[in-house]
Formats: sequence, C-alpha cells, structure tokens
Amino acid sequence: MAGPFTFTLLCGLLAATLAGATLNPPAVLSLGREIIKERLTQELNDHDAISILQQLPLLSTIREKPARGIRILGSVVNSILNHIIWLKVTSANVLQLQVDPSDEGQGLAVKIPLDMVAGLNTPLVKTIVEIHMEMEVQAIIRVNTRERGHTHLALDGCSNSPGSLRISLLHTLSFLVNSLAHRVTNLLVPALPKLVKTQLCPVIQAAFEDMHADLLHLVRVPVSLGSDRLEFDLLSPAIKGNVIQLELGAKLLDSHGDVTKWFNKSAISLTVPYLDSTPFSLTVRQDVVNAAVTALLPPKGIVVLLDYVLPELAHRLKSNIKVISEQVANQLGPTQMVKILTRETPELLLDQGSAKVAQLIVLEVFATNEAHYPFFTLGIEASSEAQFYTKDDRLMLNFNDISSDWIHLMNSRIGLFRPELLKNITTEILVSVLLPNENSKLRSGIPISMVKAWGFREASSFLTKDSLVVTPASS
Repeated sequence: MAGPFTFTLLCGLLAATLAGATLNPPAVLSLGREIIKERLTQELNDHDAISILQQLPLLSTIREKPARGIRILGSVVNSILNHIIWLKVTSANVLQLQVDPSDEGQGLAVKIPLDMVAGLNTPLVKTIVEIHMEMEVQAIIRVNTRERGHTHLALDGCSNSPGSLRISLLHTLSFLVNSLAHRVTNLLVPALPKLVKTQLCPVIQAAFEDMHADLLHLVRVPVSLGSDRLEFDLLSPAIKGNVIQLELGAKLLDSHGDVTKWFNKSAISLTVPYLDSTPFSLTVRQDVVNAAVTALLPPKGIVVLLDYVLPELAHRLKSNIKVISEQVANQLGPTQMVKILTRETPELLLDQGSAKVAQLIVLEVFATNEAHYPFFTLGIEASSEAQFYTKDDRLMLNFNDISSDWIHLMNSRIGLFRPELLKNITTEILVSVLLPNENSKLRSGIPISMVKAWGFREASSFLTKDSLVVTPASS
C-alpha cells in the first residue's frame, strides 16, 4: 500500500506538471485594426464629436491670461483682442483614424486627425477671416490591472500628438488683418491643445468605453443550439502586436437556463491563427465545438418499420439474416422493425482542414412491431466525415456518409453468429435512416451574431488541428 509520502509526492508531481502546462482559454476573439477603427469612429459620431469641436470656446480661452500675467504684453494682447467680435469653429471634421502598436510596445496607439476651420470676425474687414487648424489627438489602448488581478482594456494618455498642430490662414488679406490674424494664431497654439484635452478627450474616453461595452455585449449574446444555448464571457484581454485578443470562457445551458457544463482555461490545445488582414476571428477550442454538436444531437432512439419506409433494404436485411438462420428470417413480418439508438453523444475529432465524428450506435432488429424483444442487438462504432461550412452569418455542419468501423454482437435470441455478416446491410440502414435524421437536426446551423453586427454579409470558417475558426468572408 502506498504511504502518505508517496501520495504527497504524486500530488506534488501533478501540481508541477499542471503549473508548467500552457493553459488555453475555451475561445479567443481576435480584433484587427479595421474593426477597432470602424467601431471607435462610429462611437465618436454617436457622441457628436464634431459638434463638440464646433462649440470649442476659442475666444474665451485665448482671453484667459493671454500673456501669462506680463503687464506690458497683456495690454498689447488685450488691445488686439478688442478688435475681435467673435472667434469660433465654423467647420470640423474627424479624419480617418489610425491604430498602430504604441512606441513602447505595450498597447495600441489610436491617432485621431482633426481638421477645423475657425472664423474670425473683426471690424477691420468686412469678410470673415478663416483660420485653418489641423492637429492630431492620440490615446493609448492598454491592458490595465484592477483589484484582485483582474485585467481590462483602458484608454490612457489622451492629448495632442507632439508636433501635429498646424495653424494657417486660408486666404491672405490686408497687412493689418494678416497681422491681427497672425497674433490670434500665436494665441491659439497653446490654447487649442488645452481645449482638446478638456473638451474632446472626455468624449473620446466615453466613446471608447461604449465601444468596449458594446463589444462585451456582443460577446455575451447567447448562441442558440436547438433548445440549449452556449454563452461566452470575457476572461482576460491581451494586446499582441496590432491585434486585441479577448480570451473567453464559455458555458453550456439547457432549455431551463441551468448550466450543464463549464469551460475554463485548461491544458487542451488551442491554435489561434495569425489575423493578418482579416478584420476579426473567433477561434473556438475543440471541446467547446464538440459540446455544441452534442447539444444539437442529444442521444435519441429512432424506430423504423423497414418494410414500409425502405422496402428494398428490408428485403436485403431478410436475405442477410437468412444466411444466419432461414427460420429466423421467415419470422420477419411486414411490420419488421429496426430500432437505432445513439448510445453516447457524438465525438468530434478535428484535424487541419478536416473533421470526423465518431459515434457509438446500438441497432436492434425486431420480427414485428409487436415484438417485445429484439432478435439481436448490435453495437456499432461508426464514423462520418464532418463538413463545416457557412451560409450567410450561420455556421453549418453536415455529416457526409457513414461507415461501420467496428461491429460486435451485444445480445442475441437467435444464437451466436458473426456480426460481420450484417456489416454492409447495417451500414446501409444507418446511411438511409440515421444520417438524414442527424443532418436534419443540424440544418438550422449556428448563428454568429457578430458577423452582421459588424457590417459583414457572410461568415467564413476553417479548421485547425485543434480548433474551429470563424471569420468574415472576404468580399
């Protein structure tokens, strides 16, 4: 008998093995720069960023301590400002955002180019003096750590990019007006970055937080699996290069909303493909995919009156049984019945670019539909090619063909016989009865809600050696 020391040693070895193993999440959602740019741009529009720019209090800001308290300069500047009736932004645009790895490599730098025109009204000239203002606002998306070690995405360091501010007159006017505009321009150089930080940066922060909230909401949308559903939730974020990766946990719930299975980080392998130019990808671990297929195909019996449904197969089955026992074959009536039961849930086996599904099947043959006991019971280990494909925004699965890899006699009331004698006919019965039944349950597919939510028409999918990957279809 093993002593306490041996038990402690084994526990220590097991703990060391698990500690050294790479724990992989059930799923990973990878977001490329295009998705981040599009979603943040949309949120900035929803938060009226342009309207905020048009309402920047330019004149009141440059009137605040215009010469930093130097009396002589202050009086000169104030005399200049007295010639200004109003100064405000007349047009503003947020140009195309840029998202790149930050200089320190710990986050993503979001650069937001701004293009504005300010109107200056002065009695020195009858027309509006137009001042062109260009600048770039930059903020960094980082992974920050909260209490208890929880991580989250955050936007930090919002300010104007150094050296990005450019202010110039759109049109050259008289020497006096140009001189006035030049002095106003000099006042705007320190004022505009301050205004952007106090007025626009809070809007950018709110837009990012709403983008993040919408993203998490989309991640948590239940995935319908017949009467069951699969739900994902955020475990932790990471930034790798120019890609945000969200590590997701998962759980399977039944029709009553009760959790039947949890999926967390484990040593089960998960290959997350390089995103390249693809806007996003959802990579799902093999055990989660298998659970989804299982939920769509719960164990269930199928009863068939073979003579009525498939008379040709009924005739061939009788001929095959006749080889074993002519007497038994003659007992098969016009209501001869075959019962097929998937003994265990299907087991999905993924490989690079292909998949198979293995099933344990019980097949029973009854003389008539009134017989209480079968002539015999066969146990069959069967396999099928599993074909994943997409249709619109749905992931589809179809089983192609079926083969009886191993067959054995579980029970017999007609004496012992070699079950291989019935291998071909039972395979044909499975192809004609079980396969269409299972494919009919898979026909509705699995919805991938984020595809259309992010403006894509169709999804695409492919298999790695240990995962299923869903991406938007290339246009």
